[in-house]
Amino acid sequence: MKFPRAFHGTRRTCLTLLAAAALASPLAAQAQLREVTYLLPAPGTLPAFGPWMLAQAKGYYEKEGLKVSFVTARGGVDVAKQVGAGNAVIGGAIGDTPIIARAQGIPVKAVAVLGAGSLMQLVSHKDERIESPRELKGKTVTVLAYTDTTYYALLGMLSKVGLTKNDVNIQAAGPAGVWQQFAAKKASAMAGTPDWTVNVMDTGAQVDILPADIYFKSMAQAILASDEVIQKDPELIQKLVRATLKGMKDIMADPKAAAQVYTQHVTVHKGKEASIQKAFELYNKYVYASQKVPGAMDEARLGDLQKFYVSNGVVPKETALKELYTNQFVGK
Repeated sequence: MKFPRAFHGTRRTCLTLLAAAALASPLAAQAQLREVTYLLPAPGTLPAFGPWMLAQAKGYYEKEGLKVSFVTARGGVDVAKQVGAGNAVIGGAIGDTPIIARAQGIPVKAVAVLGAGSLMQLVSHKDERIESPRELKGKTVTVLAYTDTTYYALLGMLSKVGLTKNDVNIQAAGPAGVWQQFAAKKASAMAGTPDWTVNVMDTGAQVDILPADIYFKSMAQAILASDEVIQKDPELIQKLVRATLKGMKDIMADPKAAAQVYTQHVTVHKGKEASIQKAFELYNKYVYASQKVPGAMDEARLGDLQKFYVSNGVVPKETALKELYTNQFVGK
């Protein structure tokens, strides 16, 4: 059957338009994504930021209509300063960072806490037989820095057994030295995180892990936002919190599968799937687990931490707890 020549021209035009539309639609969708700069307190390639990287790798941010770019700041307090100043709408730190930030007049809150446990564990060599912080007296312990929250968690653990920083040789060794010096047995213990613990274990060292929570209930990682953005753009904060918590839930549900996705996305860890899985399992055990509502801040725990910070001169006075966090974005 023959069609008029005019029909063929119309048909070609329709096919051309359909092809153009097919090509343009992904670009149009991409163009509609809202670009967001997310500040992290340390390089995003650290396994500690697994939930964030999984959320990006699995398209959770994109499904919320967001294109997230991660930028590294100089620690959690610097993140708080940048977020509070409006240089970024969102950032990562530790759940107790707002205590320090608010004391400096920085208007930020924790909008989610990734886990009910402490980010810090006291890690010691098995042959040291350290069963409590009491056995640290006179020994060397490495920490990241004297201004880091893991250091304050160590001081909190010591205080519960009647020791002070003067009873222990505490060495600020930096992000690599904190675990390398410990692995080389230049220290009896370290104020560690699951990332560093796995690094040490990968050297063949035999270690004992003592959760900080047993003695001192410090905090897990947190998501920070400014008072202004929480008030003016709560929908954006909701989307970022929801997507990031999905990443954490994936690690909790299946650390092995999560490690596979993670190493494909964070390519510096390609071939290290077993180590990443081990790190994720430690995060599950010591940090993420037992949180009744994923992302929720424990106000009583935050209050106790603030009292410790005030009594140790880290901050001059207490801030109203409701100014330090909000749970309005979790459980949704």
